[in-house]
Amino acid sequence: MNKALRKAVIAGNWKMNKTPAEAAELVSAIKPLVADADCEVVVCVPYVDLQYVVESCKGTNIHVGAENVHWEESGAFTGEISAPMLTAMGVEYVVIGHSERRTYFGETDDTVQMRVRAALNAGLKPILCVGETLEQREKDITFETIAIQTKIALSGVSEEELDSIIIAYEPVWAIGTGKTATDEQANEVNHFIRGLIADLYSKEAADKFVVQYGGSMNAGNAAGLLAKEDIDGGLIGGASLKPADFAEIVKAASK
Repeated sequence: MNKALRKAVIAGNWKMNKTPAEAAELVSAIKPLVADADCEVVVCVPYVDLQYVVESCKGTNIHVGAENVHWEESGAFTGEISAPMLTAMGVEYVVIGHSERRTYFGETDDTVQMRVRAALNAGLKPILCVGETLEQREKDITFETIAIQTKIALSGVSEEELDSIIIAYEPVWAIGTGKTATDEQANEVNHFIRGLIADLYSKEAADKFVVQYGGSMNAGNAAGLLAKEDIDGGLIGGASLKPADFAEIVKAASK
């Protein structure tokens, strides 16, 4: 990462883990470990935990995010949560387009774009996930896949609004598999994404744009990944549920 141009963002994605009581316990363990962080620290937690985690994080350097958001403000969408509902709770960030949403729940590039628009309209900061499957990588269409996902997701987003967005590159083949892109592979795609932002907007916008890596970053590989020029933080899965490991990643991003 280039700390002269960008501030790293480490965001934990808890996925479908932790009851409210467990969430409060986990975030209480994390708070003192990251209190001196020289990077942005975010925890993205299940809907049922948001109230408790937001309350627990008041007055700290930890920001709170949700794991998804609907594209409508209200309506007959049983089981869904709107952006105004999230902001009313004090939520700041939201993960959009995660590979698990795309794979298991029918998320498409178009619905990702609608969710991004809804989040921005409500004042939320989207963590926009893009990434290729193993089949797409083996067919050598990684960059084409990333370009399509990114261009559609950012359709209608102004350069000013871009300041509120983070892109997390998460190769689908590295999510929950224990596999991780090499430092070079991850940086290559992040560099491509930055170039895409420059083409769509401007070099100035690209220089300050945060691009995370989200493919099984952990305490052991974080330092190597974060040492790369175009990796500005991480969207952390399993390791975010382990306070010591999450703190180690935050420490690596703070150097």
